[in-house]
Amino acid sequence: MKMRRKDREVTEIRELMKIIEQCKICRIAMQDQDGLYIVPVNFGYLYLNNQLVIYFHSAREGRKIAALQENSAVAFEMDCEHRLITADVACQYGYSFKSIIGNGRAFFVHDVEEKKIAMFELMKHQTGQNFSFDEHMVDCVSVLKIVVDHFTGKEQGDVAPGIK
Repeated sequence: MKMRRKDREVTEIRELMKIIEQCKICRIAMQDQDGLYIVPVNFGYLYLNNQLVIYFHSAREGRKIAALQENSAVAFEMDCEHRLITADVACQYGYSFKSIIGNGRAFFVHDVEEKKIAMFELMKHQTGQNFSFDEHMVDCVSVLKIVVDHFTGKEQGDVAPGIK
């Protein structure tokens, strides 16, 4: 799918990674027998060999786990740098932000070493600190990864919509 407002699209991978680094919450959308379901999660990520992988952890059961066991297709969204753009007229107000949206497949991580890497990346991204994890620590949670098929970035700057 192509972005309607090409003037707001972020295409450079370096800039896309800067946006992801600034975002701390990722909203993951999935579908189950009850319908669409979206949930915010803390996340970590790796970008290697032109492949974005998003890691998150979860309790071992619940709607999210059941939905992903049933259907691994997901969409995701993250945003940051929110700021109200004021104006003299109500219709000229706007909002400044940066965002990433995409889709991919969610997979349960079972390998202990990959679970440790996932948790390391999650905590590094959230806190800026390095933590180590033992087998018992990662065995207490479900660890999942989204292998991203496609993602785009968008930046709405300091100019209110319709004003240039």
